[in-house]
Amino acid sequence: MATIEAKDLLEQLNWRYATKVFDPAGKIPAETMKAIEESLVLTPSSFGLQPWKFLVVEDPELKSQLTPASWNQEQVRDCSHLVVFTAKVGYSREDVGDFIRRTAEVRGSTVESLAGYEQIAGGFIDRASESKIVDGWARNQVYIALGQLMMVAALLGVDACPMEGIQPDAYDKILGLEGTGYATVVACPLGYRGEGDKYGTLPKVRFPIEEMIERR
Repeated sequence: MATIEAKDLLEQLNWRYATKVFDPAGKIPAETMKAIEESLVLTPSSFGLQPWKFLVVEDPELKSQLTPASWNQEQVRDCSHLVVFTAKVGYSREDVGDFIRRTAEVRGSTVESLAGYEQIAGGFIDRASESKIVDGWARNQVYIALGQLMMVAALLGVDACPMEGIQPDAYDKILGLEGTGYATVVACPLGYRGEGDKYGTLPKVRFPIEEMIERR
């Protein structure tokens, strides 16, 4: 299988930054966006359970409505596509069953043959529910997908700006998520950097690798 060269990977990661100014006319090609969306679906998750849903917002009016709920950050309005990451609320044993059935369908096996795995994953969800941490677990899983999105976007030459500075409840209301079983966690505008964003040319500020990486 062909792989990207290490130097090319690092070049793209150094090119990436949390974009402050998007070019409103810079639209992500459909083929590129499709690859980004498929990469989100391919994100790894705990037990493979995928306790999330990703909303891709292109409509200019909807992005404008979401801007005030994003501390008026203009990236939400000016980006090409806004990806909203939502977590499954109250993930349950029944949801595990849905995953087991999907696994049997994709792999041509039977639900019965996956009973052992269902007990392991389901047991974890039962314990997480009893200890009231299941929603926190689902929210944490979403950040794995956010990391994957930023990496993939950088490799494809697409700018991104991860945003926790939003009002999740307002997002839920605007996007019609109330009562759907999903809740907003974080958002990430995607597009192409605009002119005049001084942060796009500044060197990255990171602590030295010797301070950040330990070998034992």
